Amino acid sequence: MTEAALLDAAGFQARTGVSDAVMADLETFRQRLETANAHMNLVGPASLPDYWNRHVLDSAQLLDHAPDALTWADLGAGAGFPGVVLAILLKGRPDAHVWLIDSLNKRCKFLQAVVDELALPATVIWGRAEEQRVTVDIVTARAVAAMETLLGYAQPCFDRGAQGLFLKGEKAEAELTQAWKSWRFEAEVLPSVSDARGRIVSIGNLKRVR
Repeated sequence: MTEAALLDAAGFQARTGVSDAVMADLETFRQRLETANAHMNLVGPASLPDYWNRHVLDSAQLLDHAPDALTWADLGAGAGFPGVVLAILLKGRPDAHVWLIDSLNKRCKFLQAVVDELALPATVIWGRAEEQRVTVDIVTARAVAAMETLLGYAQPCFDRGAQGLFLKGEKAEAELTQAWKSWRFEAEVLPSVSDARGRIVSIGNLKRVR
């Protein structure tokens, strides 16, 4: 087992330097996720013990790649990764806001309960991602769809000036190769700090191939 997989709350705080208030919110989120996951399939149960690395650090690292971005859209927000973590980290920053978009009502209800309890700068939207018209700095997603399909979901955000930062796995490069058959875009593949197999894919200037 890698060192990263053993990350606990204290280790996450030491690594990131976040405040005690942020840690309190992240811990409350962990508790709510654990309770809800007992009767909803939000995350794989085996991943819960690795919450601080697999879910929180994995999400939080996106801010290192867009430190000035204040507005984010999380497509297929699901259990709240990365969107809820981003909202917790952005809480208190003027004009910061995260849109949590998901097509499943019960997941939206879970997300709304967390947003309300933690007073997060976030809006939960129940609907299909490709039908939403939000203007944001960054559009993101994790474990939603292959890149070719995901770019279709994200196109309305790109059309309004967003950049993309997507959490992907070890097949990221292969997904990009397939996506270039349908899209034209600029891409950079970056390493993940939470998993040696993970990738962060930065996308810009998206256009569909005519």
